[in-house]
Parts: sequence; structure tokens; C-alpha cells
Amino acid sequence: MDLLDATTRVALSAYLHDLVKLAERANIDHGGRLDAHKTLYCPWQYQGGYHSHVHAAYTGIAWDALEATGHFPDLKGNCPPFVSIDTDVNLPDSAVNAAAAHHKPDTFLQWVVATADRVASGFERDEFDIRYNNARERDNHYRARLLTLFEQIGKGEITEGDLNWRYLLEPLTPQSLFPHTDCTPSDDAAARAEYHRLWEQLLTDLKRIPKSHCENLSLWLDHFDALWLTVCHAIPAATAFGVKPEVSLYDHSKATAALAAALWRWHHAQDKQAQAVADLKNGWDEKKFLLIQGDFFGIQNFIFAEGGETNKHAHKLLRGRSFQVSLLAECAALTLLDSLSLPPTSQIINAAGKFLIVAPNTDKTHEAIKATQKAFYDWCLQHTYGEIGIGLAATPASCNDFAQKRFGNLTKRLFEALDIAKHQRFNLCNADTPAIFSGFLHQFNNNLGVCKINGRYPAESDSPGYAISHLAKDQIEIGKALTKRARVLVSREADSLKQKSLGLNYFGWRITFVDDAEASGHYGQLAKERKLIRCWDFSLPQEEGKIFGGLAKRFVNTYVPQFDKLDKVVSEKYGRRQEDENFDREYPIKTLHDLACEDRQLDGNGRWHSEIALLTLKGDVDNLGDLFQKGLEKPTFAKWASLSRQINLFFALWLPWFCEHGKDNKDIARYRNTYTVFAGGDDFFLIGPWRSTIALAGEMQKHFERYVVNPGITFSAGMSMTQPKIPAKHLARSAENALGQSKAYKGKKDIIDNEGNLLKNAATLWNQTVSWQDWHVLLSERVDKLEMLLDQAEKNGAKLSTSYLYDLLQLADKAERARLGKNPEDSLWRSQLVYRTTRFIGDRIKSNGDVNTNNRRKQLLEAINQEFTEAFGIHHGTYRLPLSILLYSNRE
Repeated sequence: MDLLDATTRVALSAYLHDLVKLAERANIDHGGRLDAHKTLYCPWQYQGGYHSHVHAAYTGIAWDALEATGHFPDLKGNCPPFVSIDTDVNLPDSAVNAAAAHHKPDTFLQWVVATADRVASGFERDEFDIRYNNARERDNHYRARLLTLFEQIGKGEITEGDLNWRYLLEPLTPQSLFPHTDCTPSDDAAARAEYHRLWEQLLTDLKRIPKSHCENLSLWLDHFDALWLTVCHAIPAATAFGVKPEVSLYDHSKATAALAAALWRWHHAQDKQAQAVADLKNGWDEKKFLLIQGDFFGIQNFIFAEGGETNKHAHKLLRGRSFQVSLLAECAALTLLDSLSLPPTSQIINAAGKFLIVAPNTDKTHEAIKATQKAFYDWCLQHTYGEIGIGLAATPASCNDFAQKRFGNLTKRLFEALDIAKHQRFNLCNADTPAIFSGFLHQFNNNLGVCKINGRYPAESDSPGYAISHLAKDQIEIGKALTKRARVLVSREADSLKQKSLGLNYFGWRITFVDDAEASGHYGQLAKERKLIRCWDFSLPQEEGKIFGGLAKRFVNTYVPQFDKLDKVVSEKYGRRQEDENFDREYPIKTLHDLACEDRQLDGNGRWHSEIALLTLKGDVDNLGDLFQKGLEKPTFAKWASLSRQINLFFALWLPWFCEHGKDNKDIARYRNTYTVFAGGDDFFLIGPWRSTIALAGEMQKHFERYVVNPGITFSAGMSMTQPKIPAKHLARSAENALGQSKAYKGKKDIIDNEGNLLKNAATLWNQTVSWQDWHVLLSERVDKLEMLLDQAEKNGAKLSTSYLYDLLQLADKAERARLGKNPEDSLWRSQLVYRTTRFIGDRIKSNGDVNTNNRRKQLLEAINQEFTEAFGIHHGTYRLPLSILLYSNRE
């Protein structure tokens, strides 16, 4: 028996156990078979004399519909551990029976799925009949729409009626991620029509999965998982009476599949088939699960490493290194899954260099973890000399540990285990750790020397015309590939592929970039031979937001600004372009110098103005650990996975899409010149034109606020404005320092939540830290008002001067010192403001005895003085922010 195939079949059966919640609500044609299926799969309620959980009767009907597409694996025959229903055995157990009978389990495999379903939902062992099987559907269950977990965080016990936000029943797009207050259909017919549209999309898009991949079940399931996410992300998994519809069908399906696979494997390893059913019913305190966490460390130093050729290739290196880290994380998780013979659905989380895998708690699992950890250490030491690494932490758990009352303790143990792993990097105190550093100096070639890209590693080639390491060479190749190709093939052998693979193997995997879905679909024979292990689509959705393209989806920040019809490749706006000899006119990528020029504007005299500068924007969610550990009143495994997925999708899916397609209030796509160096998990690092990126920071905060609909969930950001030639490492350091200021922000008074945490919720720019509320006033309202007034002054002959702006900056400093009571003389800033503004207006607008001119002069003086007096009085020193915007915008 092929252990991976067998485990994947169990996972698929569990994954689709609630397929019926889509099919029944969509009212698919059951062909007169419904009553027979009720008898097979639905519990009989003797008191009322009816079958409950009628949705389960649709499982076989819906399963048949999926098989009829021709793009679904063939599980009809004897496929271990399942057997055909035609097999002459006492208790036939087909995959569809195991999926459908979770409310009326009888056989071992049916009990595996039923138990995993209950555990994922956070039920206690003795709640099967009381809550799990006796719960009746609410009267309007077709109209029930998925609640957002974010709204409930930090609010303790809260009833469904007190919650306002729900998700539209639509396929996953960057737009449908956001909740709404008015999305509940008025009648059942309209509600079921929405479900039917999703059902039709499931059948249609299932046919987009390459048919040849169906014979490689693990590869196919990875594709199907992306399709199921697209269709089911907003479908409520539970709509029973008295149960809040707060977990999506996708998250519940995946959690159930992961738990079922681990349960079956644990019992398979124990060889307790005879008493397996009784053990599944009663053995809820036995530690059958092993939750394996992986975490990358050293990511930032790795991405922003610098050498002699770094600036020349900065725009390729930043995206290449960032993608390389994401690629390593995916390959690390895949390596662990492969060593454990587990399917892709056993990987619950993989975001921002972290992953979580649910495995059976067996001796072989522990041995595999130890061997895999050594392989990770060896690879990272060999190719990065310890600059990055991957730590693994394993936490045993029982079924009861997933119950709502105990799950909080389990998450606490998970965080503690991962923290220990972080402090045992490379296990250098262990004698088994390879002494690779002892020969470090001998690895340098006297002719090649140090890698010119990294600045520290031994060079291994001079093929680009300078000394370079294999790792850095891959980074540049990845940087090029991301603009031309949208899919990655992961194989065991590079020679079998037509395209050229990356130079290095990644924990034993060969990586090949291909152009489109059709190209990757041509490798059917490799898929059948199990040489093609994964096929990942990392393309960004187009403006309309469609996600699924037939292959497994990976949300990796891949947006790269390029010249298009709105730009002139050769223009005075960009000055003398850098790297002209390397400029690719087929894929015209913008360099950091090009981006620094993007906010320049042409004035009426034909002169370009505005500072040529970049802005680095770095941020992350505040108090994330508390959000996961203490945020939900009744946490479950599926809720925990859902929170992680939704936080990640805002930064990994919505943010890169918004950078490409988002528009400002003037309907201008001003954010398309932003490099998403990394964005995922709970953090982001962006580089773009200085003024546009300042505007983007505010837009992100507004959208995040709308995304989480909870004032207790916030993020902070740090920004640094620099010249385009500044090394990338300095960009990272300065943005990190600014973010640190935001995290330490107290404002006018400390704001403390119920747990005693300081709510940061701030932004820092030019060493000025303000709350996001003040940010929007200063960087939007105040800037707009200021530009309008000064534009009026210029039209009347009072052209803005740099000296006047510097005077205003000094007055902002005085207003700040006056607020703090540091110097009595600084309280005279009001009179000094009137004097300097009068000079600014009076010296430039000559009345010549004209009454209208005098009136305009007087009105401008009053308006400008009033605006500045009010602004300095309210904002004091932080008013330097809008003044600096004006100063840099008017530089020639």
C-alpha cells in the first residue's frame, strides 16, 4: 500500500464530508435518489419521526457530479484504505461512504471522519449526541451569511444578533475579502440562487485542473484545495439553530482533513484495527496528534544583504530574494510533508516564513522531524552560512486538547514551543551538528573571491561577468522570471523538464519557472510518474479579481512595476536612466531610480518639480500574539486557522492587487509604482515613489480598518524617505527604526486595553509619530487645504518660496516647544507667524491702489493665518508633516 496515496484518500474523504452544505443549499438535482441516501447517511430522530441532517443525503449525489466532470480522481474501485461497495466484506467502506456518514458513523473510517469533524469544531467527547447530532437547522439557514471573526475579538460572549458584519456569498477575490452590513438575502430563493452560482463555478473550474494530474492524487488535491478556497471561503460551515455561522466551509473542511489524516495514520501505525472504533469513541485523552511548526529566522538580513553589485541589481534582487524566502518556506513544508507521507491538506498554515502541519504522534514522525531538521540546517549552513535557518517545534495534542475550553492552553503551548525553537538555532551545542564553519575560509576561490552580490559568501562562478555565488545567481534569475512567468514546477528531477531550472536544489527539489497554465499542463507524463510533485500558480489576479486558474495557488508578493502605455520609457521625467544597457524592452521593469522619479510633475513653465526620492514603508499588526491567544472567547482549531488565513490574505492577496489596480480619490492608479518587497503573514515592506507611498500608507490603514471592523485590531507603520542610490540595507534599517517609534507611541496619553497592552496604532515619518487618526487629518485634509490656499496665493502673484516654508517649519518646532513649556519665548510663535505670512503675501501682491487686489490680499492673509494658527495650535510639531510634503513637492 502506498502510504501517501492512502493517507491522501482519507484526507479527501474528510475534506469533502461537508460538500453537501454547498450542494443541498444550491438545490442540485438529486434524480429521485434523496430518500435512499437519507436512510444511508442521516440520523433518525425517533421522537419527531424524521431524518435530521438531511444535507448529508446529498453527499453521494454531489460526489457523482464531481466525478462526472472527468477531472476528479477515480476512487470507485479498491483503493486502500477504502474498498468498493461491491466488495464482499461485512462492512464495506468506500470513500464516499466515509465522507457521507459522519452524522451516522458505523465503520472505522466513518468514525475517523466523524471524529475529525467534531474535533475541528471544538466539541467535547460526550457532545456527539447532545450538540453534534441533535442540532437542528435554523429556519433561515439558506439566508445565513458568514460572520467575521474579527468583529468578535476582544468582546467576550457576544450573541449573533449583536454582530453587524458578514461576508457576501461570492467567490474569493481581493474585493470579496471585505465584510458588509447588508448582504443577507431577503428570501430563500435568492439565497439558494447564490449557492447555485457557486456550485456551477465549482463544476466549471474543476475542469480547469489538468486531467492528467488526477492520477497523482496529492498533486491534484493541492489544486483542488485552491479551488475549494475560491468557492467556499464565505460559505458558513455551521448554520444549526443556536450556533453562530462564524467558520467558513473552507477552513472547517481543511481542518477536518488534516485531523482525519493524522488520526488514521496514528491508528494505522498502532495496528489496532480490531478495537479502533471503540478507541476513536473513547480515547480522547491520548496524544494522537503532533502539531509541527516551522519558522524561518534571519529573513530581513538575508533580503537586504549588500555587496559591490547590489545597487545595480537592486530592483531584481529585492523581489528575487523575497520570493526565494517564500519558495524556501514552501519547499521546507513540502519536504516535511514528503518525509511524513502526508497530503498538502495536512499543512494548515504557510505564511511569511511560518508553517503548521498536523501529523500523527508516532515514533516514525519524530524520527522524520529530526532527520528533516538536520537537512534544513545542513542546507542553510551550506548555502547561506547560517544567515537564515528553519527551526521546527513539535507539540503533542489529544482530541480533548482541541475542545473549546482547552484550546487556549494548546495555543499557548504552541507559542512556547516555537519560542524555544527560535532560541536553539542550528542546535550548535549538539555534537551532531556539522562543523561546516571549520572549512569556511577554504571555500573561497583565490581568483573569484567574495560574491559581489552578497558581499560575504564565497563566489562560485563568474558567468555574469563578475564573481557570484550560486544562491545570488538564482536570486537574479528569480527576479527576472517573476516579470515573465507566473507558475512554478517542483520536481524531483530537473532533467525531465524542458525549461531550465534554477541552479540550486531547494532541500532536494528542483524548481522551474514556466509561462502559463498550458505549459505546466503539458507535463502530464511527469505527473503520472510522480516526478512532478507540485505545480504552483503565483500570478496576481487581474483587475476583476479572479483567483483560480486551474492550479494550486500560492499568494506570494510578485507585483513588479513596469513601464506601460501611461509612461514614456525615455522621458525627461526620469532624467538619465540607469542600466540602459540591461534594459529589457519586452518586459520594461522600472528600476528604483525610475520609481523615485514617478512623483515628479510638470509645471506651466515646462519644468519638472518634486524631490527625486523613494519612501520605504514597513509595518505589522499590533499585539498579534494576544489576538491569537486571547482574542476569541471560544476558540477552535478551525477558527484559529481561519484567523491566520484572513490576516495573511489582506497583506499577501489584497495589498499587491491594490498596488497594481487601486486608485486614489481622483481615480488615478497612483500606487502601481510600488515594489511589494514582502507582504504576508501580518507584516509588509514596500518601496515606492515618496509621495504616492505616503498616500498608500493611509489607504492601507483605512482598508485594514474596514477589513477587520474592530477598533481593537490595528497595525503600525514606519516610513523612511531616501535617495534611490541608498543601499537596500539602509532602507530596511531606517524603516525598522521608524516602525520601532510607532510601536512605542503613547500619544497625548497612554491608551491601554483590557489586557494592559499599549495600543500602538501609529505611523512615523520624518521622525514624527502620530496616531492614524491624526495622520489622515495631517496628510490628507491639512495638505489639501494648504495646497489650495497657497495655489490661490500663487495665482495672485505670491509664489511659494522655499524660505517661507523653512520659516513655517521653524514655527512648528516653536509651537511644539511651547506646548511642552520648554522656552517662554517660543510662545510668541503666533505673532511671528502673522509677521512672516504678511511679508509673504505683502511682498508679492502689490495693490497699486486697486480695491479688488487689496481685498484678495486681505482675504488670503486672513485665510492663511487662520489655517496655520489653528494647525499649529492643534498639531504643534507634527504639523511638520504637511509642511514637509509641500517643501519636497516644490523642489525642482
